[in-house]
Amino acid sequence: MTNYPSLSRIKATSESIQNHVIRTPALPYYGQAMDQLLADNTEVWLKLELLQKTGSFKARGAINVLNHLTDEQRKLGVTAFSAGNHAIATAYAARAAGSNAKVVMPKTANPFRVETCRQLGAEIVMGENIAELISITEKLQAEEGRELVHPFEGVHTFEGTATVGLELIEDAGTLDAVIVPVGGGGLIAGIASAVKQLNPQCKVYGVEPEGARGMTDSLASGSPLPTVNVSTIADSLGAPMHKAHSFDIVQQLVDDIALVSDAQLAATMKLIFTDLKLAVEPACAAAMTALMHPLRQTLAGKRVGIIMCGSNIDQATFNRLTAA
Repeated sequence: MTNYPSLSRIKATSESIQNHVIRTPALPYYGQAMDQLLADNTEVWLKLELLQKTGSFKARGAINVLNHLTDEQRKLGVTAFSAGNHAIATAYAARAAGSNAKVVMPKTANPFRVETCRQLGAEIVMGENIAELISITEKLQAEEGRELVHPFEGVHTFEGTATVGLELIEDAGTLDAVIVPVGGGGLIAGIASAVKQLNPQCKVYGVEPEGARGMTDSLASGSPLPTVNVSTIADSLGAPMHKAHSFDIVQQLVDDIALVSDAQLAATMKLIFTDLKLAVEPACAAAMTALMHPLRQTLAGKRVGIIMCGSNIDQATFNRLTAA
C-alpha cells in the first residue's frame, strides 16, 4: 500500500517552499568528544535543521499547508494545537502567507516559546490539557472558519518534511542509514518517503524517548494509539496520540525504532555543546543519542545521517538539563 508522497511531489514542494525556508546544511560530523563514544569508522552526517527558520523543521510542513489553502481560507485564518515548535511554525507560516493564526497552547508551555509565537503575530489561547487544546481548536474551526494546521498528520505536512530527506541525500550522497527523532511521526514519515525512493537500500531508524514511546507501542499493537502517556524532558517528542496516515507510512517504510533515556538525551545535549558549540533542545539530541547507544553496534562502520531537528530552548532550561 503506497500512500506516501511521490518523489515528484517532494521535489515540487521543495521548489514551492524555498522562498520561506532555509536549505539547512548537511555537514560531516567533526567533533572529538562524541568520537570516543561512536564505533570505529562510523561516518556521521549532520542535517542541521535546528538552523531552520522558527528553530525547527516544522516550518516546512506548515508553509506547505498554508500554500495549499484558498485565498478565502487564508483570509479566515488558521489554528493549531502545540506546546511549542509547531505553534511557532504555524504563526510564522500564517504571517508569511498573509494569513493569521490563533494557536492553542498548554498553560505549562515554555514561556520562551509562547513569547516567540506572539512576536510572530499569533494570538495565543491557553488550555489545561491535550483534550482541551483539541476541543478549543475544533471550536475555532467551527465558529471562526479557521483551517487546522495539524502538528504531524496530513499529506501536505509529509511533503514538507520530506524535503529534509531530499536535501540530506542530495548533499551527503549515499548513506547506509538515517536516524530521525519521532514525536507524532510527521517528520519521519516525510523523510522516509524521500529517502526510500532515492535510495531503497538505506535504512531509516526512528528514535523515541523511553517516556514517550507511542510509535513503538503503536507498531507493536498494529495500529496507532489514540492516547499516549508522556513523561520526558524531550517535550517536542511527547506526542499525546498517533494518527493513521503517518502511522501507515512509518509501518511501511521505517526499519526500526530505538529508545533512549532522558539521562542519555541530557548527556548528548552537553556533548553537542562541547563538540559543536550548539545549544539544542532534547529532541534535537535524540538521533545522535541513538547512534551512541542502542544503534551503536548496528551501525558500526556505516555512513549515517543524523537529523538534528530543533533548537527552541531557553538558556535557563538548557543550563538546568545539562548541569549534571
